[in-house]
Amino acid sequence: MVRDKVLTEATIQVEVVFSPAPRQVEQVTLMLPQGACVRDALVACGWTERVAGLSVGVWGRKSAMGHVLREHDRVEIYRGLKVDPKEARRVRYRAHGEKLPRGIHRAKARTASIT
Repeated sequence: MVRDKVLTEATIQVEVVFSPAPRQVEQVTLMLPQGACVRDALVACGWTERVAGLSVGVWGRKSAMGHVLREHDRVEIYRGLKVDPKEARRVRYRAHGEKLPRGIHRAKARTASIT
């Protein structure tokens, strides 16, 4: 029992999460030695070549590969954005049309009937 306690104190549990495409999430839970860094977590899960050149962070904050991990940290791998979020908002706004004041609605288009 004492031996198990020493083993758990010498290791930490971390999660490594990666989303290779929209609506796809891959997650690995690892037991690493205390003092392990982000790079160690990526090597342990085998994703070093797969995520080369991408940004990494811990709990939503960008971090360096040498960042020392703590118990229950979540290492996240960020892929690049394909579209600037501000530009995407502008395009959606233009497609939707001008915003009207609250309570005022657009008239529905009527089809002309020929008699």
